[in-house]
Amino acid sequence: MAFDPTAQPPQRLRVVASTPISEELIDRVVRAEPRIDFVRDQSLLAPQRFAGDHAGDPSFRRTPEQQQAFEDLVDSGLLWVHTMPAGGGSQVKAAQLTDDELNRISFTTSAGVHAEPLAEYAVFGLLAGAKTLPRLLKQQRDIHWTDRWEMGLLSQQRILLVGLGGIGRVVAAKLAALGGTVLGTSRSGTPVPGVHEIVHPDDLADAARDVDGIVVSLPGTAATEGLVDAKVLRAAKPGFTFVSIGRGTVIDEPALIDALRDGHVGFAALDVFASEPLAVDSPLWTDPKVLISPHTAALNSAEDRLIAGLFAENATRYLDGRPLRNRVDTVEFY
Repeated sequence: MAFDPTAQPPQRLRVVASTPISEELIDRVVRAEPRIDFVRDQSLLAPQRFAGDHAGDPSFRRTPEQQQAFEDLVDSGLLWVHTMPAGGGSQVKAAQLTDDELNRISFTTSAGVHAEPLAEYAVFGLLAGAKTLPRLLKQQRDIHWTDRWEMGLLSQQRILLVGLGGIGRVVAAKLAALGGTVLGTSRSGTPVPGVHEIVHPDDLADAARDVDGIVVSLPGTAATEGLVDAKVLRAAKPGFTFVSIGRGTVIDEPALIDALRDGHVGFAALDVFASEPLAVDSPLWTDPKVLISPHTAALNSAEDRLIAGLFAENATRYLDGRPLRNRVDTVEFY
């Protein structure tokens, strides 16, 4: 649903905190947009354990009276919801709202806030693969000094970025600075700094042919589910490096496991998985060519501050009757 520029915007905006947020950040939001009336009751919100802990302490429980008070605060003419994750579209889809609710309520996400830490993780994974990290770790554990061997150079590699959104664009800039040759997928075909060649997602398997590394940063939608399949993985150069930092559902996980098992994937740095937590019997846990991080690569001390700044900017846009940033597409939910 597009914003109606002819509609009369409200003069003030009542904001209710439904996720853990510090008083310091609330003050920051209100200073940035003084027309906000920020309603919160910290006794109704789970304490944060660390930066980016938007669910809060799992041991926190509201009494029945507190739960009713919380619902009374939140359910009061709801018109706009800002989700803390970048992939908030999946949360909106999971809520199974009616068409009327989807048309009445605007949904925005924190997309872009996590671009820097995730881009660094991507470079870290690509470097780990190029520098043969699994072999180095094994030889060190075995206290085994061998003959020397050649390591890869990112400056001589072709890297395919599956997704050129906020994260992919930052990855592209970092890889270009290191001298790598960057390919990227985009439906629009709009040029992106640092990307040497842009390809349509329909041509993904062709684009993957003979690349040294693949970085996947796409959101999880019906259109992207299983997009990176066996055909794509097998098109890449034998022994290539694979990095997954978007949503795990984009990857055909059994196909990835098979490609790791026979060595076609030389190294994989995986922050997200099709089902989380990753099942204890998944062979990914014990594969020495796999580095697993529990969906934590995006977290950093600046996250909450950046989300607060994004929300404050969107609040100004809302009050001024301008389009919101990071609107959720309520058809494909991304």
